[in-house]
Amino acid sequence: MKFDGFHHIGLWVKNAEQSLNFYTNGLGGKQIFSFPLGDGEKTIYLVDLGNNAVVEIIPQGTDEAERQARWAHVAIRTDDTRAAYERALKAGAESSIAPQDLNLGTLPVCNAFVRGPDHELIEFFQVL
Repeated sequence: MKFDGFHHIGLWVKNAEQSLNFYTNGLGGKQIFSFPLGDGEKTIYLVDLGNNAVVEIIPQGTDEAERQARWAHVAIRTDDTRAAYERALKAGAESSIAPQDLNLGTLPVCNAFVRGPDHELIEFFQVL
């Protein structure tokens, strides 16, 4: 047996359609699958952001306990952090940390952080 990376990362959201629009039209991902949640009144969506970086959009609602996304952050590999950051801002993301070149130990990278529609933290990660 071997592990082969992540299959997907689940994200609880208050408005699935808004998040689906952000991750597809805003960031350029492709909806690859959808299926009903529970009794079928809500839909779960899987969006591929490239190279099998898949986000599962899980609708939860608007109660106080559900207003924030439920992941620490997800890092999306990119070949141009600055362009990804600008694209996200144009799609309605909120800046958290502007693009920066730095060394993580001996690994030179350019990264940036934005917040998506449910205040989820997204990192754009480019190995230099």
